[in-house]
Amino acid sequence: MREVNRASALLILIVVAACGGDGKKKSATTGKPRPGMVDGVQNGLATWYGGRFHGKPTASGEPFNKNAMTAAHRKLRFNSRVRVTNKRNGKSVVVRITDRGPYGRAVIDLSEAAARQLNMIDAGVVPVRIELLK
Repeated sequence: MREVNRASALLILIVVAACGGDGKKKSATTGKPRPGMVDGVQNGLATWYGGRFHGKPTASGEPFNKNAMTAAHRKLRFNSRVRVTNKRNGKSVVVRITDRGPYGRAVIDLSEAAARQLNMIDAGVVPVRIELLK
């Protein structure tokens, strides 16, 4: 009986390994590779957050300050600095990653102050280019 279980387990491992694909993370809905940083650059949508989160703790532990040049990103290390460029108007701002998110379609969630400098307050969501700074 043990031999049958071992053989079954081995067969399952072989099948799983063979179905592994190209190793790139893919969207569950579209099957396309998920966007991410490539050579320190990421393109996507930016949103902003402010008032109701002001003073509340961020994922890094520091209080959120809507007037600081900060942002939330799903994967970048806390205290990483990135240049975010609004693709609609060419304006750029450097922000520090202090929080996690956003959890929708956007790739970065900017503080209100950063959003103001990019002239995106009224739009709410804009296409951006994110560059990781060293």
